[in-house]
Amino acid sequence: MTLFGPLHLALLAGIALAGLVLVPLCRRVERTRRPVRLLLGIGLALNDLVWWRFRYSHEGVHLWNLPLQLCDVTLWMTSLACITLAPALVEFAYFAGFAGAAMALLTPDLWERWPSYPAIYFFVAHGGIVVGIAVLVAGRVAPLRRGAVWRAFGMLLAYAAVVGAFNAITRANYMYL
Repeated sequence: MTLFGPLHLALLAGIALAGLVLVPLCRRVERTRRPVRLLLGIGLALNDLVWWRFRYSHEGVHLWNLPLQLCDVTLWMTSLACITLAPALVEFAYFAGFAGAAMALLTPDLWERWPSYPAIYFFVAHGGIVVGIAVLVAGRVAPLRRGAVWRAFGMLLAYAAVVGAFNAITRANYMYL
């Protein structure tokens, strides 16, 4: 896939379109909020479970392919935030997930060529994080609380400390620490 080529731009436009449809829908029609957020949350979780089953069936489980990258965690925080509306999960997903997934979508690091399953998974997962968080926060389903940025930053530091310790013990390099 060519960076910012026609396919890449089409995928980005599709993700943006999903957000541009779902966010106003959730703002205007309150009865759609619950089904939309649950569909996004459960869809993200199922997509990720299928991915890890696929990946481990092809590669096996190793220290270098555990789901410890920031996008792995923010995907699950977004999924759980959509399902539970827990404020701390929404905050972490918003600040860590939205930024990280958006950057990944703009500069995808694909392991295989499009339209392989890993490439499709990449855009569904990262796009799902962006759309899920947009629906929760911009769609006014779960607004951020005062001081959210500091709580999210604290959670990110705590997670980085755990991953950093894991990296030091195993000589892995999750989160590029």
